[in-house]
Amino acid sequence: MNTARANGNNIKQAFEVSGKVTGDNGEALVGVTVSEKGTTNGVATDVNGNFKLNVSSGNAVLVVKYIGYVTKEVPVNSTAVVNIKLTADSKALNEVVVVAYGSQRKADITGAVTTIKAADVKDQPVTQFTQSIQGRTPGVLVNQTTGVPGQGISIRIRGAASIGASAQPLYVVDGVPLVSGINNLNPAEIESFTVLKDASSTALYGSRAANGVIIITTKSGKPGQSNLSFDAFYGIQSVPQKGRPDMMNAEEFAQYEQDVFKENDRIDRSKGGAGIAMPAEYQNPSQYAGKGTNWYNVLLRNAPIQSYNLSLTSGTEKLRTAATIGVLNQDGVLIASNYKRYSARVNSDYKFNDKLSIGLNVAPTYEKLANGNTDGNIFGGGILQNAIASSPISPYINPDGSLPLTSQSPGLFGNPNWYRVATEAKNNTQKGRLLSNAYANLEIIKGLTFRSSINIDYVNEQNQQWNPSTTGGLFAPPPITANASSTSNIYYSWLAENTLNYKHSIGDHNFDVLVGYTAQKYRQDYNRTSGFGFPNDAISSLSAATQFNPPVFDIQEWSLASFVSRLNYNYKNRYLLSASFRRDGSSRFAPNAKYGNFPAISAGWNISEEKFMSDVSFISNLKLRAGYGLNGNFNIGNYGYIPRTQITNYTFDGSLTPGTSISNIGNKDLTWEKSRQLDLGLDFSALNGRIFFTYDYFHKITTAMLYNVGVPLASGFSSISANVGKFQFHGHEFSINSQNLVGSLKWSTNFNISFVRSKILDLGPYSRNLPRDPNSANIQMIGQPLSVFYGYKFIGVYKDQQDFDNSAKYLGADSKSDVGTVKYADINGDGVIDLKDQTVIGNPNPDFTYGMTNSLSYKNFDFSTTISGAYGGDLQNRTLEYIQNLDGVFNVTKDVANRWKSPTDPGDGVHPRIVVGTALARYTNSRWVSDASYLTVKNVTLGYTVPMNTNNRYIKSVRLYTSAQQLFVFTKYSGANPEVSGNEGGSTPLDIGIDNTSYPVPRTISFGVNVNLK
Repeated sequence: MNTARANGNNIKQAFEVSGKVTGDNGEALVGVTVSEKGTTNGVATDVNGNFKLNVSSGNAVLVVKYIGYVTKEVPVNSTAVVNIKLTADSKALNEVVVVAYGSQRKADITGAVTTIKAADVKDQPVTQFTQSIQGRTPGVLVNQTTGVPGQGISIRIRGAASIGASAQPLYVVDGVPLVSGINNLNPAEIESFTVLKDASSTALYGSRAANGVIIITTKSGKPGQSNLSFDAFYGIQSVPQKGRPDMMNAEEFAQYEQDVFKENDRIDRSKGGAGIAMPAEYQNPSQYAGKGTNWYNVLLRNAPIQSYNLSLTSGTEKLRTAATIGVLNQDGVLIASNYKRYSARVNSDYKFNDKLSIGLNVAPTYEKLANGNTDGNIFGGGILQNAIASSPISPYINPDGSLPLTSQSPGLFGNPNWYRVATEAKNNTQKGRLLSNAYANLEIIKGLTFRSSINIDYVNEQNQQWNPSTTGGLFAPPPITANASSTSNIYYSWLAENTLNYKHSIGDHNFDVLVGYTAQKYRQDYNRTSGFGFPNDAISSLSAATQFNPPVFDIQEWSLASFVSRLNYNYKNRYLLSASFRRDGSSRFAPNAKYGNFPAISAGWNISEEKFMSDVSFISNLKLRAGYGLNGNFNIGNYGYIPRTQITNYTFDGSLTPGTSISNIGNKDLTWEKSRQLDLGLDFSALNGRIFFTYDYFHKITTAMLYNVGVPLASGFSSISANVGKFQFHGHEFSINSQNLVGSLKWSTNFNISFVRSKILDLGPYSRNLPRDPNSANIQMIGQPLSVFYGYKFIGVYKDQQDFDNSAKYLGADSKSDVGTVKYADINGDGVIDLKDQTVIGNPNPDFTYGMTNSLSYKNFDFSTTISGAYGGDLQNRTLEYIQNLDGVFNVTKDVANRWKSPTDPGDGVHPRIVVGTALARYTNSRWVSDASYLTVKNVTLGYTVPMNTNNRYIKSVRLYTSAQQLFVFTKYSGANPEVSGNEGGSTPLDIGIDNTSYPVPRTISFGVNVNLK
C-alpha cells in the first residue's frame, strides 16, 4: 500500500484509503458509494461493507452516500484505514408535502396523495406539464387525445364522475384554484405536483373536488442559496407511418369509381332508364399508375419545436426570490399550424421579522395559436377527414405552380382544395393571462398564524377567423362568399382567503387546527361579430365586410363563499387522525339549495413506530390509512334554476314589435352533484427506503348529476335541468418505487398499475337508459359501465340468395337489406333487423392502466425511459363511416377492393357491395369497434454531465442530452392514436372512446442543454 503523505509544501501524491461502512446498529452496508469529493473517482462497498479507494492525496475528503442514510463527508487526514458509521435518514418520511390549504409531513398523511418533483421529469421536451406525468401516478389516466400544438391533454382521476359536467380535475397553482385551462403554464416554473385523489384529501376544496385536485407549486428561493440556470432544447416532430389511413391511390380509386358507375348504370337500365355514362376520368384507371395525390401526406410535414428558459433563484434570511422567463415555439406537423408561448414568473417572499412575512407572485403569459378546424368528422368540417376522403386523382397543385380551387371528381360530393383550406383559411387565437397572488403571514402568538391572501386569474382571449372565397367545405366547393369573424372572450376571477392555523403539542399529543373563510367571484364577457360580402380576398379585415350577421353578446357570472376547517392530530407520530369540513354557498343554485356541506375524516396507523416493530430492521415504514368523505361538482353552468328570457318578435296590427319570451323552465330544487368516497390504503417501505410500495382501494358513489330531463311538450318546452342518477366507481391502485442499484451504477424503477370500474346504478325517471340518438356511439344504461358503445352486432354480409332468405333483414325507409349488403345479428329473434336489435357492442373504459419509469446513471452519464399504457379499452373508429362508404361519393380504404362483388366472388365477408344509399352500413355497428390496448414509449432520454473544474468561478454544471418523445406506440388499433377520446379532449363523459380523425400526435426527437451558473 502506498502510504506516502503530502509534505509541508502540500505536494499532492496518490494515497490509498480503505475501511468499512456500517449502519446505526453496526450492520455492514452493501453498495454504499464512497467517492473523492470534487471528482468522479469512487467505488461501492462490497457484501461485507468494505471499500478500498485510491485518492489524489492524504488531504482528500470522502463523500459517503447511501439510500436511506444521511450523506456524510469524512476527511482522510492521511489515515490509511477509515471506518465510517452512517445515520439512518428519516428525510423521506419527514419530507413536507403540499396539501389542501397547507402542508404536512409525508409520514403524517392519511389520504391518497401522490407527489411528483418537477426535477424528475425536467428533461422531457413537452409543452404542457401534464404530458410529463403520463404513466407516473396510479389512478390518474392522462391521455393525449390530439396533437394540436399546445393542446390535447385529458386527465381523469379515478374515473369520470358526472354525466354532463366536466370530468377534469381542479388545478390549484400556489393556492389559487384556476377557472380556466392549464395549458399555458410553463413547465419550467414548476417545483412539484401533488395529486389529491380521495375525498379526505380533497374535501377542503368542497364543491369543486369531485374529480380530484392537482396542486402545483412553483419555484421559490431558498435562504443562502443562489442559482442561475439556462435550459434549452430544439427538436423535430414527425408523424410515424403506422396509423396513417391506408387509402386507395389514384389508380385504385379510378378502378373503384369505374365499378361504381358500372353498377349504377346496370341498376338504372334494369329500371328502364337510359343508363349512366362512364366519365372519361375513370375509363382508363392505368393512366394514373404512380401518379395522384396522397392528401394525408400533402397536409403533413416535419416540424421544429424549440424552447428556452432562464431561471434565477436567490435567497437570504429576509428575502427569497425566484424568477423564470420562457419562450416556446412549436410548429405543428399539420401545415400552417403553430403555437407560441411567452411566459414569465416572479415569486417573492419578504420576512420583516420573526412574526410577519409577505409575498407576491406574478405570472403573465401570452399565447398565439394558429390552427384550422383540423379535428372532427366530415360533416363537422374536419380538414383531415375531409381531405383523406377527397379524390386522389385531383392535384393539390397544378404543374405551373398554381392551386386548383377544388379536389372534385365525377360522382363525388363537392369539395374544395383542402390544401388551400389549410393554408388560406385563418383561425388565429391570441391569449393573454395574468395569474397573481399576494399574501401576508402573521404569527399572532406562538403556534397561531393568520394568513390573508388575494388571488387574481385574468384572461383576455381574442380569436380572428377568415375564410376567403377560395376555401369552402364539403357540399360547398369554392368559390364561396368570403366571410370573417372576430371573437372576444374576457374572463377574470378574484379569490380572497383568510385563515387561522394553530399548531400545538401537549406531551406526545400533536394538534394542527385550521379555520378560514374564502370568497370568490367570476365574470366572463363574450362577444362575437361576423360579416361577409368582402370586395376581394386581399382584404380580410372585418371592417371591410358589407353585410353583418347579428352580433352575439353574453355575460356569465358566479360567486362562491365558503367556510373551511380542519383538525390534524397525531399521538407519538404513531396514531393519526384528520377531520375536515367545508361549507360552500354558490350563486349557481336557488336560495333553498344554495349551500352544500362537505365533511371528511381519515385516520392512519404508523405500525412501524410501534415498539414491537423495533426488531424488524428491514422494514423502514409501514402505515395503514383509511378515509371517507363527501365532495361536490358545481360545474353545471349558470342560471339553471332561473327561467330565462330570449328576444322574440311579435306582430301587432301588422307591425313587427320586439319583445321577449321564456326560453326554459327553471328548477328551484336544482342542487349539487355529490360524490361519496371511501379509501383504504397501505404504505410500506423496506431496506432503508430502497423499496417503497403503496396500495389504495377506493369506492365512490356519485349522485344528483345534472341532466336535461324530458317533460311533456304541452308545457311548451322539451326538457328541464334536474338532478338524476347514481354512478358507482371502485378500483385498486398499486405503485412501487425501488432503488435497484446504488453503487457507481445507479438504477431506480417506478411502476404503477390501476384498475378502475364504473357502473350505472340509477338514472332517475329513466328505467333503462338515458334517451339518445339511435345512431350515436355511446349509451348510459343501468347496470353497465359508463358510456358503453351501443349499436348493431355486425356478423358479415349476405353472401348469396340462400343466406339472404334464411336471415333476418332490415326493411327501413332509407335502405333495405339485399344480397351482398351488411348483415346484423337478430338479437331479439323476431326475423327483422330494427332498433330492438341494438345492443352493447363495446366498452371504452380500459381494464387497467399502467406506467413505468426506469432511470440509470453511471459516472457522468444518465439514462431514463418512461412507458405508459392501457389494456382492454375499446375505440370506435367513426372515420370508417365515411372512408368505407360504398355510395361512391368519397375515396375509400384499400381493403374495400376486396368487397362483395357477386355470389361467386363474395370478397372478404366484411365489406359489402357497391350500392347507392348504403345507410344501413353506416349505422353504429361492432365492425367499427376494436381493441385499443396500447403501450407507448413516452420518453427516452440520454444525458451527459460535462466534468467541471471545481475552481471554475462561473459555471456550476453543464448537462447535454438527447430525448425522444412518443418514440413507439405498440397497439393493434388501426387508427393513428389509441388515446383519442371523442370531443373536447375527452372532458365530456358521455362522449368517450370515439375516433373522428384527430390531429396526429407526433414523435419528437430533440437535443437539449442544462447550464447552472454560480
